[in-house]
Amino acid sequence: MPTDEVKPLSYGRQWIDESDIETVERILRSDWLTQGPAVDGFEAALATLTGAAHAVSVSSATAALHIACLALEIGPGDLVWTSPNSFVASANCALYCGADVDFVDIDPGHLCMSMASLAAKLAKAERQGRLPKLVIPVHFAGQSCDMQAIGNLAHQYGFRVVEDASHAVGGSYLGKRVGACSFSDICVFSFHPVKIITTAEGGAAMTNDSELARRLRLLRSHGITRDPTQCRVGYDGPWYYEQTALGFNYRLTDLQAALGSSQLQRIDEFIARRHELADHYDAELSPLPLRVPSRLKEGRSAMHLYVIQFDDTEMRLKAFNALKDARIHANVHYIPIHLQPYYRLRGFSAGAFPESEDYYRRALTLPLHPQLNTSDLDRVITVLETVLV
Repeated sequence: MPTDEVKPLSYGRQWIDESDIETVERILRSDWLTQGPAVDGFEAALATLTGAAHAVSVSSATAALHIACLALEIGPGDLVWTSPNSFVASANCALYCGADVDFVDIDPGHLCMSMASLAAKLAKAERQGRLPKLVIPVHFAGQSCDMQAIGNLAHQYGFRVVEDASHAVGGSYLGKRVGACSFSDICVFSFHPVKIITTAEGGAAMTNDSELARRLRLLRSHGITRDPTQCRVGYDGPWYYEQTALGFNYRLTDLQAALGSSQLQRIDEFIARRHELADHYDAELSPLPLRVPSRLKEGRSAMHLYVIQFDDTEMRLKAFNALKDARIHANVHYIPIHLQPYYRLRGFSAGAFPESEDYYRRALTLPLHPQLNTSDLDRVITVLETVLV
């Protein structure tokens, strides 16, 4: 087949079917395009899925992280720790609030925040009198961090916890869905098109704390309330509203919420298919001189990303280019946040978090999404075999 007729493969892609389209079309023909009942329905479905008491939908996971920090009263003089192996939003959210940011290195096995590094850093910070007010563990590639251990450390040292579960909606940990908030104050999801389910753009913050949920809802909509019990000046009538905080326009539309509710009905199907494809990769790639992803027995990954690591770090570029020539679009997740120019200007430098930096030099994300089949994966595998064997 000529090259221009070969189907391109992307590392991630949404799966929209006719039921999704019909659901969104019904909203387009309804009276509500935004701030209507579809949002309430989506939030209820998320709460049912996860077991959390409250779901607050927003315009993106970045927005959810931002207002999660604000709801927990993170501000100037506070310190927030997160993982360097993440998208920049996991750290930027603290800076939006005027707080300072630091990082905790990753475990080279599961690539999430290292519990040994976190415990050691906390002990040192306690001696120095500079403990974090908030820790944001990142569930990388769909795999939950060791949240029970993090919860125990939070109780010991007195910090709050926001799970960045942008990769992990639908996953599980210790028999519960990610988002149950068993060991955290808030858990954040992303519904970007490359994630497990999509609302086009969108996110959510899950919590079991009714006061945090109230703050999150206030902050996502300009800091404005119409609840008479929350008004401070007075109450002139059913039209009345008050701005009681400095909030933002971070709302999700009914169009997006309806799409999300439709997608949620197939989330287990999506994740099961991702695991089937990952199993195929595992079986075929294990004989090659590279590392396949590990999966923790404590939970079930949402399998958002399939990341291999090369034993020979110089092979990554060769493999990336060979895949690109074959119309296979791989990616790299992630350049460590502390190595970004903006964070270097804030005092971070190479060598600060060696496990994250070593992982970055080796990592390559291969195509993985439910619309792929094993023949598609075999194209990827054949290219890698050509490069490595």
